[in-house]
Amino acid sequence: MRYRSLKILRARRLAREKRNKSIKWMKYLVYSIIIGLLLLFATGCNGVKHVISIEEPTDHTSGDDGGKLKYKIIFGDVNQKE
Repeated sequence: MRYRSLKILRARRLAREKRNKSIKWMKYLVYSIIIGLLLLFATGCNGVKHVISIEEPTDHTSGDDGGKLKYKIIFGDVNQKE
Protein backbone atom coordinates (compact mmCIF):
# COMPACT_ATOMS: atom_id res chain seq x y z
CA MET A 1 0.00 0.00 0.00
CA ARG A 2 2.79 2.38 0.88
CA TYR A 3 4.56 1.90 -2.45
CA ARG A 4 1.40 2.55 -4.43
CA SER A 5 0.89 5.94 -2.76
CA LEU A 6 4.51 6.84 -3.52
CA LYS A 7 3.96 6.06 -7.21
CA ILE A 8 0.86 8.26 -7.25
CA LEU A 9 2.70 11.14 -5.56
CA ARG A 10 5.63 10.80 -7.98
CA ALA A 11 3.27 10.83 -10.98
CA ARG A 12 1.52 13.94 -9.65
CA ARG A 13 4.85 15.70 -9.09
CA LEU A 14 6.05 14.88 -12.60
CA ALA A 15 2.79 16.10 -14.12
CA ARG A 16 3.03 19.34 -12.15
CA GLU A 17 6.62 19.91 -13.28
CA LYS A 18 5.68 19.26 -16.91
CA ARG A 19 2.76 21.71 -16.68
CA ASN A 20 4.96 24.39 -15.08
CA LYS A 21 7.54 24.04 -17.87
CA SER A 22 4.92 24.62 -20.56
CA ILE A 23 3.50 27.60 -18.68
CA LYS A 24 6.99 29.14 -18.36
CA TRP A 25 7.56 28.90 -22.12
CA MET A 26 4.19 30.50 -22.82
CA LYS A 27 4.99 33.34 -20.41
CA TYR A 28 8.34 33.97 -22.09
CA LEU A 29 6.70 33.93 -25.52
CA VAL A 30 3.97 36.39 -24.52
CA TYR A 31 6.44 38.70 -22.75
CA SER A 32 8.77 38.73 -25.74
CA ILE A 33 5.89 39.58 -28.10
CA ILE A 34 4.75 42.43 -25.86
CA ILE A 35 8.27 43.83 -25.51
CA GLY A 36 8.79 43.57 -29.27
CA LEU A 37 5.58 45.47 -29.98
CA LEU A 38 6.47 48.16 -27.43
CA LEU A 39 9.88 48.62 -29.02
CA LEU A 40 8.30 48.79 -32.46
CA PHE A 41 5.87 51.50 -31.37
CA ALA A 42 8.54 53.37 -29.42
CA THR A 43 11.05 53.56 -32.27
CA GLY A 44 8.53 53.89 -35.05
CA CYS A 45 9.41 53.84 -38.72
CA ASN A 46 10.04 56.46 -41.37
CA GLY A 47 6.71 57.86 -42.40
CA VAL A 48 4.91 57.15 -39.12
CA LYS A 49 3.71 59.91 -36.84
CA HIS A 50 2.54 59.33 -33.26
CA VAL A 51 0.14 61.94 -31.89
CA ILE A 52 -0.77 62.04 -28.20
CA SER A 53 -3.23 64.68 -27.02
CA ILE A 54 -4.93 65.41 -23.71
CA GLU A 55 -8.33 67.06 -23.74
CA GLU A 56 -9.87 68.58 -20.64
CA PRO A 57 -12.98 70.70 -20.26
CA THR A 58 -12.41 74.45 -19.81
CA ASP A 59 -14.64 74.67 -16.71
CA HIS A 60 -12.63 73.44 -13.71
CA THR A 61 -15.02 74.45 -10.94
CA SER A 62 -16.11 70.94 -9.91
CA GLY A 63 -12.69 69.37 -9.27
CA ASP A 64 -11.56 66.55 -11.54
CA ASP A 65 -13.71 66.78 -14.66
CA GLY A 66 -12.16 63.72 -16.28
CA GLY A 67 -9.85 64.58 -19.12
CA LYS A 68 -9.45 62.33 -22.13
CA LEU A 69 -6.20 60.96 -23.51
CA LYS A 70 -6.18 60.38 -27.26
CA TYR A 71 -3.50 58.43 -29.12
CA LYS A 72 -3.30 58.35 -32.88
CA ILE A 73 -0.88 56.76 -35.34
CA ILE A 74 -0.65 58.35 -38.78
CA PHE A 75 0.98 56.30 -41.53
CA GLY A 76 2.31 57.95 -44.65
CA ASP A 77 3.39 61.57 -44.87
CA VAL A 78 4.52 62.80 -41.47
CA ASN A 79 4.02 66.45 -42.49
CA GLN A 80 0.30 66.07 -43.13
CA LYS A 81 -2.25 67.88 -41.02
CA GLU A 82 -4.26 66.03 -38.42
